[in-house]
Amino acid sequence: MAVSGLAATVAWGVLELGFLEKDLRDSYVLWTAACWALFALAVVLLRRVPLRAVTALVLAGTALLGGAALVGPPNTSTDPARYAWDGIVQGAGTSPYTYTPDSGELRDLRPEWIFPPAADFTRDDGTIGQRCSQPDRQIHRAYDTETGDVVCTAINRPEVPTIYPPTAELWFWAVRSVVPADVEFLPFQLAGALLVLGTTGALLVALRRRGLDPRWAALWGWCPLVLGEGVTNSHVDLLGAVLVVVASLFVARGAGWRGGVALGAAIATKLIPVIAAPALLRRQPVRVIVASIVTFAVLYVPYVVSTGIGVLGYLPGYLTEEGYEDGSRFVFASAYLPDSVATPVVALVLLVTGVVVWVRTPPGDPWLGQLVMIGVTLVAVSPRYPWYALLLVPFVAMTGRGEWLAIPLALLVRQLEPGQALQRSSLAAAVLVILLGTILRAGAGWLDRLTDLAEAGGRRLRHPRWPRGRGGRAALGGAGAALGGGGAALGGGGAALGGGGAALGGGGAAGARGVGGSSAGSARSTGAAGPPGASA
Repeated sequence: MAVSGLAATVAWGVLELGFLEKDLRDSYVLWTAACWALFALAVVLLRRVPLRAVTALVLAGTALLGGAALVGPPNTSTDPARYAWDGIVQGAGTSPYTYTPDSGELRDLRPEWIFPPAADFTRDDGTIGQRCSQPDRQIHRAYDTETGDVVCTAINRPEVPTIYPPTAELWFWAVRSVVPADVEFLPFQLAGALLVLGTTGALLVALRRRGLDPRWAALWGWCPLVLGEGVTNSHVDLLGAVLVVVASLFVARGAGWRGGVALGAAIATKLIPVIAAPALLRRQPVRVIVASIVTFAVLYVPYVVSTGIGVLGYLPGYLTEEGYEDGSRFVFASAYLPDSVATPVVALVLLVTGVVVWVRTPPGDPWLGQLVMIGVTLVAVSPRYPWYALLLVPFVAMTGRGEWLAIPLALLVRQLEPGQALQRSSLAAAVLVILLGTILRAGAGWLDRLTDLAEAGGRRLRHPRWPRGRGGRAALGGAGAALGGGGAALGGGGAALGGGGAALGGGGAAGARGVGGSSAGSARSTGAAGPPGASA
């Protein structure tokens, strides 16, 4: 019943609310809260379902929710319009990096649903002008580079070339190649729903093979963030997350070459999946690194041949626009640090986290390492787009650590209520939820165990050893000490991040019996999965 209620709520919002604008934020806040509350209820009730029925129920629920999420057009982002345009351009035999959407050379390719006609209006002085606007859609204004005519388009930044790397561009081409140019957003939404369903099935299989509770797969397949940003708005970040899951599955089985190929393809989707690399390098690092670099390069070859240096697209401009060059975009860190030093401090925190995750992640069990690396990155970098957190959610499912869904929720707050003070508070609250969840998971005596781990980590730093290929189960024990040191550099807020990382170290080792160990979190357990923020 809870899943059906969630599906109905998702479908209602997608159909009725329209595109997210300032005057709709209150409605979106209520709708989002209702979706997440029903999601939490559904996950809690799933505990009561017998194990023999879990796989069918989780898959059926994922299919139902995916169908509900694609009943209307994208509602929080105009990115899918760029995806469709890039696919249409490639279908015509042109590199998407060569021309901008307002280029006159591509005028004949413009479908009306992406480039609606301008509307005439009379100015106060009696002259006729043209405006770009449509109800329930965000339309941008540009000018044809050849004629100077007004060009109305659903594509954001129509005067700049595409930003997306080659795997993404191949995905856009593949999806659009099977439909006519006048078909709108449904192909990407349907492809997203199929990706979510297929990944849910893969997580169910992987959890059962690890002797863990298959109910945890619902933390991915039923998650409102996955439904909204992966299906309704069909962000390509979903494809990157799925490829990282594939890479992790391969590496966990000792297939370093294939894992590296999947990782390289993931990085060539949106670049940010590069943060998944540290957790995959404990076993066969040379194979993983070489395969990922070669795959990344090979995917770029056809575009470099046709476009040259233009394959960089709008990436340099995007980084400047978003404030990553001067540090102003790091909302969490910049609350305690000048913008001029925020970037190097965040880089240091991520470097320390990456090294610790690489050294401490067990070769055959990269899931907790991925969770820590991606989660710390999202808090430290604090992107303003919640769909970046799609990369985190499958690892929440594979570890059963629902409290880490507080990070996607914090980023959703940033999307719905852009005030900087609220953004910082929501990220700090997410760190606190993770810290408390980890302490509860660790059980009594966690502080003593954490102190022991920190001392052991210090001894290893003084007397380093190259990590062996087949180490014991030390689930990121050293992560706490390293994250604590790195996070302390962020001042008050960084200390919270550091403290959260420290508890992760203690929780990872002390709680190995609950998530990390193959004998714990057994499929016989009926209390493994919990709502966001709950101890599982």
